[in-house]
Amino acid sequence: MTRLDDVEALRALDAGDMLGAIASLPRNAREGYDVAVATDGLPLADGVTGVAFCGMGGSGIAGDVLRATYGDRLTVPIEVVRSPVVPAWVGPHSLVVCSSYSGGTAETLSCFEEARERGARIVPITSGGRLAERSAELGIAPVEVPGGLLPRAALGFLLFALLGALERVGLLPRLSDDVHDAVAVMDPLVGALGPAAPTERNDAKALAARIGERQPVIWGADGVGSAAAYRWKTQMNENGKVPSWAASLPELDHNEVVGWSGGRGEDSFVVALRDDAEHPDVSLRFPISLEIARDAGAATEEVWATGRNRLSRFLSLTIMGDYASCYLGLAHGVDPSPIDAIVRLKASLDEATAS
Repeated sequence: MTRLDDVEALRALDAGDMLGAIASLPRNAREGYDVAVATDGLPLADGVTGVAFCGMGGSGIAGDVLRATYGDRLTVPIEVVRSPVVPAWVGPHSLVVCSSYSGGTAETLSCFEEARERGARIVPITSGGRLAERSAELGIAPVEVPGGLLPRAALGFLLFALLGALERVGLLPRLSDDVHDAVAVMDPLVGALGPAAPTERNDAKALAARIGERQPVIWGADGVGSAAAYRWKTQMNENGKVPSWAASLPELDHNEVVGWSGGRGEDSFVVALRDDAEHPDVSLRFPISLEIARDAGAATEEVWATGRNRLSRFLSLTIMGDYASCYLGLAHGVDPSPIDAIVRLKASLDEATAS
């Protein structure tokens, strides 16, 4: 086990500098937004009747966040697509956002080509790769963000580029004040939760230590909490190198809650992501649901969002989860950055398709 207050040991083990990438989130957010609103040649939204957001993994979470934070301010419906096929309704009156940080995501490239064939308006968001090349070949203006990060560490670029792009095309109002507020919330959290802050004053380190050998189960209220819970789950998988699950209230109270019975929770740690703006019905459900999990043997903890708007509150939860997942992996003696299982999976798929 690595001591989380041994800063030098953390930095030596964190060979991919995932902790540094998390600290760059506020700066990347500002840059991603600025790049997008300054991008010329994006299609206009006049007559658009629906938005399809296509992305996988770390490049796909931005669509969930958009829906959770600004879904009620969009005048058209949005569907998040995590597959190689765009919805049947996509056509000339659709806006299709293709988000691939590397530019080489097979599913997103497939959606790009299908959307082009159907005459949809396309906004690629990428740092380069085949998506940028294909966009250039077809005369489609991409929103190009800086490269050099792992996709899950590029949330600041990808999410805020998406928001800036939708503002630029006319589907969202001016968001500069919201961006400013979000950065103002994130900046102090980077210092409070970073590796130099000792466990006694660092909520992310303390949470990772309490999770220990248990498997994290993340709950959030439908909307901001649900999007944050899914982000936590995937970060626990990739940074922490542990199985993890996410669920939303009130839905989990209609199924998952039954599974918390007869000692079934003894290997689990439930983290409830809370928000002062969550629906009153959900606020009533959280304590009862957590009590049921504890009765099943689970350990539980609540983490509360901060910020004046939904975007800020999502990001306050996200930074906490990003750091906690890294500390969990580091405490177990592993570098958070490598994704050996995914590399193995892709190699096997390439071999299978080539044979």
